[in-house]
Amino acid sequence: MVLPHPLQNTQPSRKENGAEVTEDKILAALSRIIDPDRGQDIVSLGMVSGLVVKQGHVQCVIEIDPARGARLEPLRREAEKRIMEISAVLSATVVLSAHNATPAKVPVAPAHNHGHNHGHNHGHNHAHPPAQNAPRPAAASLKPDGVAAIIAVGSGKGGVGKSTCAVNLALALASLGQKVGLLDADVYGPSLPRLMGLSGKPQVSNGKLQPLQNYGIACMSMGFLVPDDTAMIWRGPMVAGAIEQMLRDVNWGELDMLVIDMPPGTGDAQLTLAQKVALAGAVIVSTPQDLAWQDARKGLEMFRKVAVPILGVIENMSSFHCPHCGTSTPIFSHGGAQKAATALGIPVLGEVPLAIAIRESSDAGLPIMVAEPDGVHAQVFRRMAQQLLTQMTGPTKAAPKITVE
Repeated sequence: MVLPHPLQNTQPSRKENGAEVTEDKILAALSRIIDPDRGQDIVSLGMVSGLVVKQGHVQCVIEIDPARGARLEPLRREAEKRIMEISAVLSATVVLSAHNATPAKVPVAPAHNHGHNHGHNHGHNHAHPPAQNAPRPAAASLKPDGVAAIIAVGSGKGGVGKSTCAVNLALALASLGQKVGLLDADVYGPSLPRLMGLSGKPQVSNGKLQPLQNYGIACMSMGFLVPDDTAMIWRGPMVAGAIEQMLRDVNWGELDMLVIDMPPGTGDAQLTLAQKVALAGAVIVSTPQDLAWQDARKGLEMFRKVAVPILGVIENMSSFHCPHCGTSTPIFSHGGAQKAATALGIPVLGEVPLAIAIRESSDAGLPIMVAEPDGVHAQVFRRMAQQLLTQMTGPTKAAPKITVE
């Protein structure tokens, strides 16, 4: 399996056993790859960009027409294979990207719908505006085998407690009988290892990474693959490519639900993920104040524009409940989630209080759902998880009564 590496101290070449990795060698290898629609090699066509060689690790981007994204995955794999054949290359990361404002016109056969829309209309679209019911883009097909549904937990900006909410929401879903996985897609600031009390590197078996396990949850994070003090100096396409690999090249096994802790914000990486990953829905996290909800709304609109259903919003740090006097104080205001949800026609999943216990348990790698599974804070997350399940699968129907006369 080929994994991405941090782009630090970028150097033009790498020597090993007399061999040298150079940009010319990389381009020569890629020039043997022919675009199936245009009949020329991808280097001559100017499709290769963002080439970086760092100590034997190679990254590059292949610019494509977005309409061809799903069909050119074999070309991307061939590019990685060609690069890895070069002596002294340690890893290769190739990302397909459609960032050209005016991509070259390519005669493309009509796209076929391979059934990527199945499983995404579980009776919850009625809560969303008509735009939510738009057909899913054909490119949104990335879903690991054995994973029934993928939920994204996003936010308009960082610092709102999105990761804490994602972790406890995943644990709450597991407490309701779901088999759950958790993917930390925040490449720049991975927090899953700390929140879930995990450390060490994943094992590789049959070419796939084995997720680390704790509290019954399968977990994967870039924090397992790079040192804590390593700065991830990556551009958007490389971030998206790394996250795609953590979906595609990890043995997630059989899961009812995979929860993705999305990167904060609404940049290139977030949009690419929302377009490419077959999401069953998204949850938006924000703090209560109006300014925070302005940013949260941007994240919400990003998902809507790519036809991802909004499953609900979470108001985090909703109010502070004093453990000494018993009073509640809305430090960051209160009710912003309800106001935004009412205006946008989406449900409020719940309000998570600003609580010392949540902070202390998170820092200790013992999420509140584990530290106090029957406590009031865990009950908040469990109610939100139940609401999510109800939206996705419909309410549980009572067994019919049989009357004997």
